Amino acid sequence: MKNLILHTVAIALLFTLSLPACAAEKAAKKVKKVDVQKQAPEFKIKDSDGKLIDLAKLTEKGPVLVRLTCGCSGCDKELAYFQALHKAYEGKGLTSIAIFREPDAKVEKYVKQKKLNMRYAVDTKGDSWKVFETKTMPTNFLIEKGGRIKSIAAGCEPSGLIANVLSKKVAEILETEKVDVKKVVEKKAAK
Repeated sequence: MKNLILHTVAIALLFTLSLPACAAEKAAKKVKKVDVQKQAPEFKIKDSDGKLIDLAKLTEKGPVLVRLTCGCSGCDKELAYFQALHKAYEGKGLTSIAIFREPDAKVEKYVKQKKLNMRYAVDTKGDSWKVFETKTMPTNFLIEKGGRIKSIAAGCEPSGLIANVLSKKVAEILETEKVDVKKVVEKKAAK
C-alpha cells in the first residue's frame, strides 16, 4: 500500500513538472502568421468613403503600406513623414493606407486638420490589429506586390527615422531612387 501511494505521488509529481514544458512547447509551436517574408493576411475594411479596401487586390497592382495608427501626439508628429513618403512614391505604384482606432468624428476632424493625403479607414473595435497580430500602435506593414510582407515597423519615432527606413525599402521594391522623407519634411517646415 505504501509503494502504491509513493508511485501515485511520483506520477503526479512527474505530470505536474511536465506541464510547464508542454505549455512551453505549445507556445514555441504557435507560429506567427503575420511576419516578414510571409504572405500578408486576408484583410478587408471599408475606407472613409465606404469603398472596400481589399489588401489582396491592392497588392496585385503594387506595394502597399498599411499603417495601424491613432492620433496620439507621437503618431501625430510622425504623420508628416508618412505623408511625405506616400506623396513621394504614390505615382510610382505605392498605395498607402492609414487605419485609425479613434472614433469616426475625431478622425474626420483630425484628417481635415492634417490634410491627410492618403486613403484611410476607421476601426474602433481594433479588428485590424487582431488580423495583423499586433497590439503596438503605430505598426507599419510594407507589403510587396504579390502580397509578401517586406517589413514590419512597430512603435512610434517622431523624428521620422522609421518613415525614412521604410522609404528606402519602398524605393528598393519599386526600383527607384530613395526619397529622404526627413529632409522633405524639414524643408517644408523651414518655409
